[in-house]
Amino acid sequence: MDTQQRGESVLVSANGELDEEAGATLRRSLDGIPADARDLLVDLYGVMAMDRDGLLHLLDLHRRAESAGLRVLVTGWQPQPQQVMAQIAGIPGPSAATGERYALAGFRRLIEQRAQASRDMVGFTAGWLPPGWLPRA
Repeated sequence: MDTQQRGESVLVSANGELDEEAGATLRRSLDGIPADARDLLVDLYGVMAMDRDGLLHLLDLHRRAESAGLRVLVTGWQPQPQQVMAQIAGIPGPSAATGERYALAGFRRLIEQRAQASRDMVGFTAGWLPPGWLPRA
């Protein structure tokens, strides 16, 4: 992550992979943003891969920035992160324009709920819950 300030705008450029490990780095990217900042631009051009945990961390960054009064724009979506978002949101097709939809608060809530549900389901299959506990359908 690289963070730069230009006037009232802050640019966070992400590189590499957004996964479970990216959470702390994304949280730190908001540290030290001056009180007079108005806009947060998150550039994902350098992010070639993202999983559901990375998506949840990105959504958390967005939510925390908005709570701090920042307008948030996420740009530079690469095909694989868009595809992950499309799969989680249940949007068919390899080229679903989820990057544009990400700007909509309702869509962000939808993918956050579905990503969390998907993460929880992995916990079931990985033995996260006590043995013998199965949800009833």
